[in-house]
Amino acid sequence: MDIDPQTQIELEAAAFRTLREHLMEKRTDVQNIDMMNLAGFCRNCLSRWYQEAANERGIEMDKTQAREIYYGMTMDEWKANYQTDAGPEKQAAFKVAFAENVEEDKS
Repeated sequence: MDIDPQTQIELEAAAFRTLREHLMEKRTDVQNIDMMNLAGFCRNCLSRWYQEAANERGIEMDKTQAREIYYGMTMDEWKANYQTDAGPEKQAAFKVAFAENVEEDKS
């Protein structure tokens, strides 16, 4: 199947918007720590990738700004509304997942 480059960009953007909507509106019960532990990425990763894409294009954006754009609210608001406490097992698994998926990305 041949898809022209502009259509491909539009389809990828639509898929991203749908993923964001799913995670931010339909599945707020899914915790970031669980996503990271199971899939190696979470909402914060998505916002970081958004920030990195902006920075690569010369748009100055820091982590806080990217998260507010992605989440549609501040991190404090998200945590107050949706984040639950993570037990020691989840926290230990997160350290491993973070090291494998985030820290390796930066090397």
